[in-house]
Amino acid sequence: MGKKKPKKCISIEEAKELQKSWCDTRTPEIDKCIGFEDTREFWWSVEDLQDYLKYVKKMSRKQGIENPGIRMYYGAYPKEKCKMNRGYATLFLAPTGAPVGGVGKDGIDDAPNNYDIEPLNFGTSGRPPRNY
Repeated sequence: MGKKKPKKCISIEEAKELQKSWCDTRTPEIDKCIGFEDTREFWWSVEDLQDYLKYVKKMSRKQGIENPGIRMYYGAYPKEKCKMNRGYATLFLAPTGAPVGGVGKDGIDDAPNNYDIEPLNFGTSGRPPRNY
């Protein structure tokens, strides 16, 4: 068939639990604070993600970085730049260098952001947001 399942996959049940916990503990306060239901899920095609990862690998190799990473950041569009004049949330992917000491047992890494490679944004999201 293809490659084996990656080691860090989680079950569908675990994913549903994580999504529910987020929605129960964060979205009511966020939505109340900003005055509308914000997005909380983001979509890119597999092709877009593969193209971006190839780009990061290629640009990193040119910089002598053999084990780059991707860090994901929440962001929010300025209200005046948002098509719906709301300032919806976004998620962008930012390349990193290789972790200097590796990722520790506690899951904390020390990989620096790589500001010489552009981040990826402009996925899409559901309105209203889709639950997992």
